[in-house]
Amino acid sequence: MIVFILKASVFQFSLLVSLLALLGLDEFYRMALPQRRGEGRAAAVAGACAVFAVFSASPVLPLFTLTALVLAFTLVALFRLKDIKQAAPDVALVLMGFLYVPLLLAHLVLVRALPNGVSWLFLIMVIVMAGDSAAYYVGSTLGKHRLYPAVSPKKSVEGALGGLSGSVIGAVIAKFTFFPELSIGDCFAAALLLGVLGQLGDLFESLIKRSCGVKDSGSIIPGHGGVLDRLDSILFAAPAAYYYAFFLF
Repeated sequence: MIVFILKASVFQFSLLVSLLALLGLDEFYRMALPQRRGEGRAAAVAGACAVFAVFSASPVLPLFTLTALVLAFTLVALFRLKDIKQAAPDVALVLMGFLYVPLLLAHLVLVRALPNGVSWLFLIMVIVMAGDSAAYYVGSTLGKHRLYPAVSPKKSVEGALGGLSGSVIGAVIAKFTFFPELSIGDCFAAALLLGVLGQLGDLFESLIKRSCGVKDSGSIIPGHGGVLDRLDSILFAAPAAYYYAFFLF
């Protein structure tokens, strides 16, 4: 992954993001709409293709793409009616999938297209992974107060705070290794922003899985679950990283 990010062009990187969007959306619809696998697969392909809309220099194309997806799949729900009581929840879940996976994930392509895009991508990974690792070890060792037991019984307040500390340390290390353009203020601000949102993204995916009655989003990564299980934190952190870099950096 490190070599690919370093060597790949923006277009090649977008192909990877599109593939991840396809796999992630398929997992989402498999969990949320198991009775509508045909529409779920079609929606996953359409959502993955929509990632390419961010290449447009005009803001109209991404808006057009999202509008087309909404209109197309609401019409599918209208004319492929099965159970009218399930029609509204089903179409709401289809549209939520577009907003949750490709819309958020496409920000990775926007990040890559920034002047320091490669460094920002690595910074996202460092902040999220350092936070995850620190949260696990601090929570396992010192965790006593449950953070949100209804959604994730094993997570603790101590682990969450340890995770934020790990994110800050990771960002500072990034500054002194591969991203010298960061100021110390940027390290703390970006680490806390992305660290908090990364943890919330993890909790949100746990909420979806519990609501759907599944342990993992998929089984594509042995021992780790599905693509969404690996991307849950990055889905929430990527947009924050892009807008921080675009407006504040």
